[in-house]
Amino acid sequence: MSGFDKPTGIESASSTLPRRQLGRYLRDWRTQAGLTIAEASRLMEWGASTLQRLEKGQADRIRTIDIQELCRIYGIDEELADGLKGLAQQAAVKSWWHAYGDLIPENFDVYVGLEASAQQLSSYHSELVLGLLQTAEYARALHRLGYPDDSESELERRVQLRLQRQALITRRTSPAKVAVVLHESVLRRVVGGVKVMAAQLRHLADLSTTDNVSLRILPFTAGIPLGDATGPFTVLEFGTDGKGQPVEPPVVYVEGFTGDLYLERPVDVQRYHRAHGSLQHAALDIQTSRQLLRQVSKEFAV
Repeated sequence: MSGFDKPTGIESASSTLPRRQLGRYLRDWRTQAGLTIAEASRLMEWGASTLQRLEKGQADRIRTIDIQELCRIYGIDEELADGLKGLAQQAAVKSWWHAYGDLIPENFDVYVGLEASAQQLSSYHSELVLGLLQTAEYARALHRLGYPDDSESELERRVQLRLQRQALITRRTSPAKVAVVLHESVLRRVVGGVKVMAAQLRHLADLSTTDNVSLRILPFTAGIPLGDATGPFTVLEFGTDGKGQPVEPPVVYVEGFTGDLYLERPVDVQRYHRAHGSLQHAALDIQTSRQLLRQVSKEFAV
């Protein structure tokens, strides 16, 4: 089997989100299969450096036939293998629109793998509570509406997967830091009924007392702080190495109804960072936000 082109000295230019996600999945599955890089490379008839570049997202040319063979070696099922081959076929661009069902199967969630590696998330939501902060009943109500044909067991599986993601911020060791701005409309929009909303808002208030969660409410009275609507977005950062350099480039995630947008260009990331800072500045402070959450929760509970 042939390997990949050697790096040209501009590895950062080719290390884009789809390729890093592909590498991350392959690294995790190789580890689960109990194989070292040297062992897996021999099975592929590659040099170890070829597989290392692939796992780091730095391979300049990726063949789907090679990804298929790695999936076979690692015991990856066909459904996941299709998703990985789809990632391999994405262009090396810094702004990536992931259209659901286009090359990558619709049920292959690219974002979840990205989120699980983040150390800092800066997020703004204007319609719904973000998934990391949802209660089971709030998530269940949304999934029931979004997937009306699901069986109860499939619905429960979706809810449990969402709750498992929350270990990112609730784990005892090095939980990720989350800075969230929620528009007041999120508090007032009823999802699942008033009891569900009362519990969800209490949950948000309780979470906001933890050291790694910063939660502010942007009130209706703040108007449109940016002079334009951004829509919901999340800036993900992945920490720094021993030299203080980012482990991976930060990514802006913008969720859409028919697909998701991932932005990596520094100018785009900086613009969303500034937007988040402006929204935080216009929002209520953390303590006042917590008081509002508890107040609205009580209103729902009456």
